[in-house]
Amino acid sequence: MAKTKTTFFCQNCGTQYSQWMGQCKTCGEWNTIVEEVIDKDEKEKPWQSDENRSQAEAGIRNIKEIPENSESRIDTGNGELNRVLGGGIVNGSVVLMGGEPGIGKSTLMLQVALHLKNIKTLYVSGEESGSQIRLRAERIGIESDSCFVLTETNTQKIFKQLKKIEPQLVVIDSIQTLNTNYVESSPGSISQIRECASELIRYSKETNVPVILIGHITKEGVIAGPKILEHMVDVVLQFEGDRNHIYRLLRAIKNRFGSTSELGIYEMQGSGLREVTNPSEVLISKRDEPLSGNAIAATLEGIRPMLIEIQSLVSSAVYGTPQRSATGFDLKRLNMLLAVLEKRAGFQLGAKDVFLNITGGIRVDDPAIDLAVITAILSSNMDVPLPDNCCFAGEVGLSGEIRAVNRVEQRISEAEKLGFDVIFVSKYNKVKTADYSIRIQTVAKVNDLVKMLF
Repeated sequence: MAKTKTTFFCQNCGTQYSQWMGQCKTCGEWNTIVEEVIDKDEKEKPWQSDENRSQAEAGIRNIKEIPENSESRIDTGNGELNRVLGGGIVNGSVVLMGGEPGIGKSTLMLQVALHLKNIKTLYVSGEESGSQIRLRAERIGIESDSCFVLTETNTQKIFKQLKKIEPQLVVIDSIQTLNTNYVESSPGSISQIRECASELIRYSKETNVPVILIGHITKEGVIAGPKILEHMVDVVLQFEGDRNHIYRLLRAIKNRFGSTSELGIYEMQGSGLREVTNPSEVLISKRDEPLSGNAIAATLEGIRPMLIEIQSLVSSAVYGTPQRSATGFDLKRLNMLLAVLEKRAGFQLGAKDVFLNITGGIRVDDPAIDLAVITAILSSNMDVPLPDNCCFAGEVGLSGEIRAVNRVEQRISEAEKLGFDVIFVSKYNKVKTADYSIRIQTVAKVNDLVKMLF
């Protein structure tokens, strides 16, 4: 093998150095100089067969001569993961999944690998031994004859095993533990992560085998390694949730083959991750008696309608400055809605503490929950419980008007399916009330809502 040539570049300004330095002399930034490969022997590609090599050396072709590929997908057997990916894993794609330690990334990917009975899968682990993975598989309770396990961190050795068994899906756990012979820095460094990822991406594109990379995240909440790693891959997934709660959320930050507005919900159990197919029943708490400050909002995550519970607490400010706190909701938007209530509806909330919480530990950015937010705040302020059988879907404008929301028919159908009797929507939403058994109450301004409910 020819000697690999490396040099050092500043990740901030791009200045080249012959050796590593702590501070860049050009831009003055510290710890931004990393080692990168500039020339290496490309003759050896252990995964490449004669057919793949001939395809890779095809050279320039007219776009009309390129054969059509109907974007064939692998059904993972996991409905929530399929929804977030856009229907399944596309052949030849590279998926990067990041999340907090202990959130369930490895468990989810092992479940997928074991569930694919007719797909030969290789699970490469650089963090756990084979016996640890076997214990986790027994806990999950799924048996498979097509799932193979490799405990290795060197990419050249991994590619030799890939050529030997020729899998149809590869899972790497995790990309930060891998190292390549072309870079002399330690595993987890920026240059190692970039080079290992580029080798795996090249393998995936040339063999048409999908690769799933599990990635660690930093204390700031971003995926560890260079930012270019997210640009190199096809799909970036974020696995979210609090380790103190049992629910986990799977979101797509980037997806070249589908929408990025989809949401997958899982429940962490002793036997693995269970799909939550009806999140509305999970996110709405059961109560024996009506309580003030609770309102139900009809929201959308991608194409999925959900009903969520919004809790509010309004109390007199004990200290000089009133507190404004929101969990799962934008604090700036909460301040805007409070200003609308004070200016347009005449409620004196400037000297009161306001706390807002969206139950279930999820975060919602849909403006259609504004109507439920102000209703919960007014209910807590007046200490008057809302009826249990009503829900809300509407955006509140700065002049106090209730604006129309998109796809209101799906929101109404979801509320009807879950047994609600009344839904409050904007007067400007054109809805055929005869199509639904649920009563649709239209409101035009915040004052109209106050008169109807309080």
